[in-house]
Amino acid sequence: IVMRRFVWQALPAAPRVADAVPEGLRGRFDLPDLATALRDLHFPETLAQAEAARHRLAFDELLVHEILLAGRRRRRRAEQAPVVVVDERVDQRIRQRIPFQLTPGQERVVEDIRQDLASGHPMSRLVQGDVGSGKTAVAAYAMLAAIAGGYQAAFMAPTEVLARQHEATLETLLEGSRVRIETLLGGRRGKARERALGRIAAGEADLVIGTHAVISEQVAFERLGIVVVDEQHKFGVRQRHDLVAKGKDGGERPHALVMTATPIPRTLALAVYGDLDLSVIDGRPPGRKPVETWVVGPRDGRRVFERVQAELAAGHQAFVIYPLVGESDKLGLRDAIDGRERWARALPEREVGLLHGRLKRDEKEAAMEAFRDGRTEVLVATVVVEVGVDVPNATVLVVEHAERFGLSQLHQLRGRIGRGDARGLCVLVDRAKEGRPARLDVLAATDDGFVIAEEDLKLRGV
Repeated sequence: IVMRRFVWQALPAAPRVADAVPEGLRGRFDLPDLATALRDLHFPETLAQAEAARHRLAFDELLVHEILLAGRRRRRRAEQAPVVVVDERVDQRIRQRIPFQLTPGQERVVEDIRQDLASGHPMSRLVQGDVGSGKTAVAAYAMLAAIAGGYQAAFMAPTEVLARQHEATLETLLEGSRVRIETLLGGRRGKARERALGRIAAGEADLVIGTHAVISEQVAFERLGIVVVDEQHKFGVRQRHDLVAKGKDGGERPHALVMTATPIPRTLALAVYGDLDLSVIDGRPPGRKPVETWVVGPRDGRRVFERVQAELAAGHQAFVIYPLVGESDKLGLRDAIDGRERWARALPEREVGLLHGRLKRDEKEAAMEAFRDGRTEVLVATVVVEVGVDVPNATVLVVEHAERFGLSQLHQLRGRIGRGDARGLCVLVDRAKEGRPARLDVLAATDDGFVIAEEDLKLRGV
């Protein structure tokens, strides 16, 4: 009541507040003036007035956001960046390193990147592609183009597991080349780290792969030409800025390429990431089969177990995902540690591994390496495997308590399977006590990440 009285007393001052939206624009979008909106938001006579006022203030917030982004884009275009011209010879050399033909979607993005690199102004591009669409190949093309032009490249990933995987992929891709790779992880200490920092600062490392360790104060580049940020939604704007700032000492701002597999509808991407140019990789690589998705309940355990057994008998591997690392009496959810024991007892003839965020770095690497090599047949894990983990022989994914995960997160997890020649199966185990969430049916109906994102927004009332 006291606050309501204060607001009432302040309302006479509302007409004196400057209205940043011109009358013509208000008429175009059927918006009330600011004074009316402030009054109707707090003391509406009808629900329609309250909604119109809320809509007007939301419009103001979005307008200010877009103006700030437009200013940021204008300032960026006034800056200088390395001029990297990818001629036919360099283009062919890079393509020979990629062990497959690029899809039409990848080709379009590569052409966008080539134009950005040659422009003399900093590239700031968001590459959005569904899981398995081939974003890493596009990033490799961009980095190798910069390296061929005499610059260094930095590749930052959100987790050590993913950074190590990118390291392995790029080392295989560049085997026999003159490209010098250096890896920086948070757990690297002592003389080994000092030597790595020295090589980076002296320009003796062409491609630097790492986690947040790449943006630590001790890291200095000799001639940084491009930065690539994988799963950019896992990083803050400041962290992305700090990585770009590593290369501005010479007066030129490095090119920046950020990637995400989190499906974002195009209009939302343009609004939220308006300071970035947007490229979308649509379609899937040739031969990649769609993943079958089941939504099951606790009573379907036998059917799920039999399917997992069948996949293992065929020589394939399986992920089993839990929402928690350890037991939580308050939440009453199943956890990975206990789950690993359950699966090990149920499959005594199989090797069952465990991977979660509380493990030490060496233990994580060992667990992932064992699964990647096929020594572990079932990997019980938390969402630490959500992004980027690539094991083509894994064909089945079981997600316990799927009702606890978001649609985009489940779609990301589903992307861990079906990456080889065999068809994948994703099993979403719904243990909700009150009815089955309708949103899980969306995942069973489609594997198109953009469609899933649109449906997710509808379910949230956006």
